Amino acid sequence: MYLQSLCKTVCFGLSLLFYTVSFYSSANTQIQPKAVSALITDIAQAGHKLIAVGERGHIFYLDESWKQVASPTSTNLTNVFFLNSVKGWAVGHDATILQTSDGGKTWSIAFESSEIEKPFLDILFFNEMEGVAVGAYGLFYRTVDGGNTWSEEFHEELLLDDDKAYLEDLKTNDPEGYKIEKASLLPHFNKILKTTDGRTILIGELGLVSISSNKGHFFTKTEFPYEGSMFTGIETQNGFIFSGLRGNVFKTDKILNGWHKLKTPIDSSIFGSVIINNETFLVGNSGAVLRVKNDRSIVIVKQLKGQNILAIAQNENGHVWLGGTQGLQLLDLNKQQ
Repeated sequence: MYLQSLCKTVCFGLSLLFYTVSFYSSANTQIQPKAVSALITDIAQAGHKLIAVGERGHIFYLDESWKQVASPTSTNLTNVFFLNSVKGWAVGHDATILQTSDGGKTWSIAFESSEIEKPFLDILFFNEMEGVAVGAYGLFYRTVDGGNTWSEEFHEELLLDDDKAYLEDLKTNDPEGYKIEKASLLPHFNKILKTTDGRTILIGELGLVSISSNKGHFFTKTEFPYEGSMFTGIETQNGFIFSGLRGNVFKTDKILNGWHKLKTPIDSSIFGSVIINNETFLVGNSGAVLRVKNDRSIVIVKQLKGQNILAIAQNENGHVWLGGTQGLQLLDLNKQQ
């Protein structure tokens, strides 16, 4: 079990290579003129605006141009989600959850704990009251009051069978060891998404692709054919596309029945995906911007040298923006290589 924990620690470091720059204490971040060129980890649409988050608690919103807004934390942020044009949440290191109710212009801390020492990697709200935040080593918190309070959940159903037996033995014979191992045996939860028919899909480390029909209270693991990490998933007209480590991309139907691996022209990890004009675009390391043609083949749209792309989003004007190690930049899809 020690070797397994060690392997998970190493893999976690690799999977978060471009999410983690350094750790900062929770304090108001200052407006910095060059922050828009610093690491951006995610971009979300909020009505007619785009909202971006990144290192040191940086938060930006795009109206006519990108503007940095005051942040209540200087902890690295990893993901941002908007339920509608005004209500949104962002998550990050030190189990930090931020919230806004004015479309991203002002933010407050909804939850944080430096004692947890794990980052949240994604957040999803089902409605204005119910939401979940997920992250490293099975980190999973739920709110039922709009984000005012959060409670932890442990999803034992996502453990490996051997680990279930191991934990059960520890619980009886070594309660202290049980607490330690319980905190690290679950895989990293990298992404959680809601489907158009109301189901919830959770993806992550060790080939985790699981599905829930009750807002994530219980998940059922699928027979996913790859044991590496998945970092992003998106629903298409015909099913779903999941992408992750070393350029691995898989498609499946609407009920996640059967998997088909798509051949990719890169072997670097893919972190972001978006639907633009009914086509799926993927972004990742080595500056890769990819287009999935008819859910069958993948071609390189652009490769931006010397950088890694973590996020892609389109605003209501049709402009496509990328976020990554060189900050925010506009992507011209009319100039494809």
